[in-house]
This record gives sequence, structure tokens and C-alpha cells, in this order.
Amino acid sequence: FVTDSQGFCIYSNPRCQEKWGLQPGEPLSSQWERTIHSEDQSRILADWTAYLQGNNGFSAEFRTHTGNENTYWVQMYAAPMFSEQGAPLGHVGTCEDITERKLAEAAQSQIIQEQAARREAEAANRMKDEFLAVLSHELRTPLNSMLGWSRLLRSKKFDEATTARALETIERNAATQAQLIEDILDVSQIIRGKLRLNLCPISLTSVVEAAITSMRPTADAKSINLKFEVDGSETEIDHQQWMVYGDPVRLQQVVWNLLSNAIKFTSDGGQVQVRLSHVQGGHPDDYSSFKLQSSDSRCAQVTVTDTGKGISPEFLPYVFDRFRQADSTTTRAHSGLGLGLAIVRHLVELQGGRVQADSPGDDQGATFTIRLPLVNGDRTRATEEIVLPSSHALTSSLLTPSTTETLREHPALLTSRKILIVDDEPDTRDFLAFLLRQYGATAVVVSSASEALAVFESVKPDLVISDISMPEQDGYSLIQQLRSLESGEDIPAIALTANSREHDRDQALAAGFHVYLAKPVQEAELVSAIVQMLERRGVEARG
Repeated sequence: FVTDSQGFCIYSNPRCQEKWGLQPGEPLSSQWERTIHSEDQSRILADWTAYLQGNNGFSAEFRTHTGNENTYWVQMYAAPMFSEQGAPLGHVGTCEDITERKLAEAAQSQIIQEQAARREAEAANRMKDEFLAVLSHELRTPLNSMLGWSRLLRSKKFDEATTARALETIERNAATQAQLIEDILDVSQIIRGKLRLNLCPISLTSVVEAAITSMRPTADAKSINLKFEVDGSETEIDHQQWMVYGDPVRLQQVVWNLLSNAIKFTSDGGQVQVRLSHVQGGHPDDYSSFKLQSSDSRCAQVTVTDTGKGISPEFLPYVFDRFRQADSTTTRAHSGLGLGLAIVRHLVELQGGRVQADSPGDDQGATFTIRLPLVNGDRTRATEEIVLPSSHALTSSLLTPSTTETLREHPALLTSRKILIVDDEPDTRDFLAFLLRQYGATAVVVSSASEALAVFESVKPDLVISDISMPEQDGYSLIQQLRSLESGEDIPAIALTANSREHDRDQALAAGFHVYLAKPVQEAELVSAIVQMLERRGVEARG
């Protein structure tokens, strides 16, 4: 086609007329508006207008449609024509049907996308298969020791030292298995966006100290030097200077996971150092969701450094990914599901912080760094202990070793107290009854909600411990019916259940339970909860 200097067509060959119906004397742009695809129209007309106002060539690919509405691709070239004196004469251009090429490109692109999707799916399946294999191994391994020792204890008589070693092994492996299950549940909630936090101002020093205390026996067992340093606290730690806004239980879980990893991957006789310092936190927008950082955006920084196995440069970018492990083969030297660091990253970010990993390479140790925004001074309160919201006030992760010892030194803490135990699982009923009787309590056990309701008025318990998932009537129904009774309207009640999601906790508290505890429960955790609830009720009664 050929146009004059104003863009009006003065010549078009038969093929161009067939495709566009473009006749001499018509402006080219008016035909485009009728034939060009609506999604390409504004772009092409704008480019053509710009071309007419300049002296450069025109090149474009776009879709058009004919009278029968068939869509095809066109590649168009145009160039200006000038007289010998340089005056503009018009434009000459060509249009080429490139539909087949575009279809071939689309097909090729589709193939590439499908291949990429297939590779991703295959990689995901491999990761899933590896994870399930590791999960099976990690769950079965503790069972082997637990079942083995329990069968030996039943079949033979051992000396006191061997019996103690057997019981310690059973307890340790049961705790390992419970931690695996907790990690899986945490990741499930993270994936579904259901993990919720109980946020409050908290001294980070208290959290770190509690995590170190719980991990020190593990470090000592490997002769690992576990050091803790706090900047600017050569004598006494000022907890007020380390206040952050977070969930105390989850923050301790973060530090515990990092310490556990550091100790696990550090050889006997190595060193793990925890350092707490103040740093500039970067751009305040990083923490805008909390609005609690100080005006200069200072952050509390926790650094965990070890002299252990290190992280290869190839794996370092993936160290916080779920289900990822540097070594997932059957010959791997270290156990675990590869979930701990993924949980750390999500928990830290949910609390407005950042976490990163650094390592020079294999066998050169690793450093994990957490930054959390500090709370404004006028929003903090002087405290040297972790204060939790009431629903989490008796969480086991914050119990100190001295708690258990204190309880055991007072075996008559619950003397003359009647406790009603409701659980459909016989072993759980027997264990709870036996445990509470060691502290002087009178334990009344029933296997269902209906039995509990039948004996409640005659037993007149001081406290109720109930499972949630039971046949016929669940624990929610039981507590609601008890609350409707005059004698049960303010009875202290503990939900003790294997349903350990945040939603389950909220539902239990909303139904009428005062405290929610997840199975498996620690002795100190349960007895402390009972004692505190009974003491509180006694104070209220006297008041």
C-alpha cells in the first residue's frame, strides 16, 4: 500500500484490498479501526500516529479480523517517502500474514510452559516423596526405642540404673515424636494462613534465656560450649531495653529451633554463641504493620553462631524452604523433617521481623540472625518475666525445670481435692488418675460426657478435666451443660485434648473451659494449672 503525506491511501494491491477492504482515497487509520483487534487497537493507532509525526520507520505485529470474523496476525512495515528535495511525499508499506508463525510460536510456548510445569510437578512430587520417607523414618525411629525398652521392662527385672536409663530413653523419644507432630501442625497452619499469635510487649532477653536454659542439657551432653552475650550488660541485664512486641511462646520456639539446629549440626566439643544486640532496623516500612518501633527504627538482633557443619552455597538460598533438606538421602547424618527453619522464618515475619542465614560453606559453621523492631519506651512495662495472655498462661514451653522440682517437693498439694476426669481413652484416664493421686487428690474417672453429668451432683468435684473428642457428646457439649447447672456454673474446668490447633483452643475457651492444654501434657504443666485455678477460686470465694 501507498499513502500520501497525510496518511490517505492512494494505492493498495488486490491482496491488501481483500484483507482490509482498503480502497484508494480512504485514510488507512479508519480501516484499521474497523479491522484491527480491539485489544491491539489503541496501541497500534497510537504508534501509527507517532510514526506519521516523525521520520522513522514503522514496524508492528497485531491481530486483525476479516468480514467473516476470522482473526489473523499481521506484521506491518512502513517507511516515509521523500522527494529529491527532501519534501515528504507519503508512505509505503507492506502487510504480511504471520498467523501460522504465531500459532507455531504459541504452540511452542505452550509446550515450554507444560514442560516447566511438569518439571515443577515432578520436583514437588520428589520433595513430597522424600518428605514422606523422612517422616516415616522420623516417626518410626523413636517408636523403636520406646517399644523396645517398654517390652524389656515388662519381661525382665533390671537394676535401678538400667531402669532409669530405659525410662529416660522412652521419655526422650516420646518428646521427639511430639515435637515432630507439633512441627507438622505448625506448618499446616502456616500453609493455610491459620496460624495466629498472642501478641504483647515482651522482654526478648527473658525469651532467649528460657530457650537457652531448655537447650543447655543437650549442649552439655555433646560438650558444646553454649555462650550467651548481651551487648552493654557486663553486670546486670536491663530487660526494659529489650522489649519487643510478639508472642512469647512463639518467640521462644524460634530461638529454641535455631539453638536446636546449631547444637545438632555442631560436633562434640564445638561452640554455639547467642548474642543479643541493638542495631538499626532499616527502612521503617519494613515494620509498618506494628507501628511500635522507636523513632530511629532500632531493632533487637539475636545472632546464633555455631562452629558446625555449615551450609553449602548451593543450598543456602533454600535453607528456609519447607520440606527442604541439604541431605534427604538414607545415608544422612542428622535427623529431622526439614520444617524447623521454615517455621522460624514464618514466625519471625509474622511478628514484624526478618531472619537470614549466612555460612562461608561446608564445615565452616553458620550464623542465623533475627531482627525484631523494639517497642517504644512509653509502651513498655518494667518486668523480668514473660507475661502471657490468660489463655496461654500455663503453656509448657515456659515452665522451668525448678517448677517440676517444686511440685515434687510438695506431694500433698491437692490433698482433699476432688477432681473429675472425663476421657474415653482408658490409658489416659488411668494415667491422669494415678498422677493426681500422687499429689493427694481424689480422682473420679468417667468415660463419657453422659457419665460425667450423671455423677456430677453427687461427686461435687472441685475441678473438671475433660477430653474434647468423645463419642456421642463431646467436651464442648459437656462444659456447656455443666455451666447451665447452678453447681457447675463456676466450676474450674480444663480442656485436655489432642486437638491442638489454634481454632481448637479458641473454641474450648469460648465453650466455657478456663484452661486449654494439648496432649501430650507435662506433669508440671497440668499440676501447676490445677493448683493455680484452685488457688484463684479460693481467693475469689474468700473475697
